[in-house]
Amino acid sequence: MERLSPGPQGVCILQIEDGSDLWEVAGYFADRPEDVGLALLAASYATKPFLVSELSDTDWVAKVRRELPPVEAGRFFVHGSHDADRVPADRVALLVEAAMAFGTGHHATTLGCLYAMDRLACGGASPTSVIDVGCGTAVLAMAAASVWPVAPMATDIDEVAIEVAETNLRVNGLGNRVRCVLAADLRHAEIVARAPYDLVLANILKGPLIDLAPSISGLSPQGAHVILSGVLDDQACDVRSVYETLGFEETHRDSLSGWTTLTLRRVRFG
Repeated sequence: MERLSPGPQGVCILQIEDGSDLWEVAGYFADRPEDVGLALLAASYATKPFLVSELSDTDWVAKVRRELPPVEAGRFFVHGSHDADRVPADRVALLVEAAMAFGTGHHATTLGCLYAMDRLACGGASPTSVIDVGCGTAVLAMAAASVWPVAPMATDIDEVAIEVAETNLRVNGLGNRVRCVLAADLRHAEIVARAPYDLVLANILKGPLIDLAPSISGLSPQGAHVILSGVLDDQACDVRSVYETLGFEETHRDSLSGWTTLTLRRVRFG
């Protein structure tokens, strides 16, 4: 799609949340793309035909920021700047604006991770080394840094996500607490140098969670907790089984709106 002429100003790829394992690819163009080019693209990849519609000239980021309500998950209160005056005094406030990275707290996967972290904290867990894999906005890394006296590592494969994460850290006064690293995988030198991690946060998707399981296992000492999300309910057992073979056991699972968040603990070395 990016090689079409005229080319798109942006491309969005997302998994359709109905268990069908289908994905949607959307391109946003300043000028109408040629029908022939789209037809050839669809034929080449055996997709359904592309639908073309005109969007109104709207500042979507500003619109979303105005309309997104704050999110509460246990002790955490995730909000935009428009709700700064609504923060309860007894909550951990995290300011996260809608932007070009995942993780405003509204999706069930992010919410599930925040609930899982709150549960660990309530249970007396006190990790000394934390990594947020696929950090997006870094909301999970910020939550960890706000609850425990740790300096989390936040990693992502997307340069834009790292830029957004670093902005969020500055506005939340955590710029000196959380280290952001652009990394294609967990073999990055700085990630390895900071290992082991007794709390691993990974809110991504089933495939990457399974692919990264050996690397996450290699970074996790005995007793470490791993919080995994981005998993549809009917995929959770597949992900859990992979981690069980590596020495983890499930301690809790949350299911919200069809998405599962798994909390696992390292009990042996597989």
